[in-house]
Amino acid sequence: MTESDDKNESYIRMAVPGDAGRIYAIYEPYILNTTVTFEYDRIPLEKFEERMRTVMKKFPWLVYEADGEILGYAYASEFHERAAFAWDCELSIYLKENTRGRGVGTALYTELLEILKKQGYYQVYALISVPNPDSMAFHEKFGFTLDGVHKKTGYKFNRWIDLALLSKSLRDCQGDPEPVKTVWEVMEG
Repeated sequence: MTESDDKNESYIRMAVPGDAGRIYAIYEPYILNTTVTFEYDRIPLEKFEERMRTVMKKFPWLVYEADGEILGYAYASEFHERAAFAWDCELSIYLKENTRGRGVGTALYTELLEILKKQGYYQVYALISVPNPDSMAFHEKFGFTLDGVHKKTGYKFNRWIDLALLSKSLRDCQGDPEPVKTVWEVMEG
């Protein structure tokens, strides 16, 4: 899970709860200044750390670190809670401001998708507020296709916002699936 070059040390690793403050510092501007997330208010750090702990019991939460600075993160979470959705997950990715175009997102998603495939997931989904042409193009580059748009499904900054649903298959859906492994079973195995 490591990559580096001659000029600086950069690598992707699993997040740890102690990263919560640096990760939240990336996320908070999205809450306060964009419709990328439908959250309105700042999140207490303890609550954000607990959110991370819950996700990381089962799913990967990756950070891209360069010279000791976290430049972005990506993680998977439940798509829906019903039993028949056990082989599906939703993906999220956030990059530090002024980090786009440097390969951070591509490196994170490449690693994330590989881990999810090893875990045994079949379908991955991304929910993208519309308009967001950069995110749409990024996901299409990874083979995601548009499944549909939920019209005016979120309200933020005094306006109604559409939400695009994109999906990608990680494997053919044939036969009986094996139970999905936790990220820790994959990482230790």
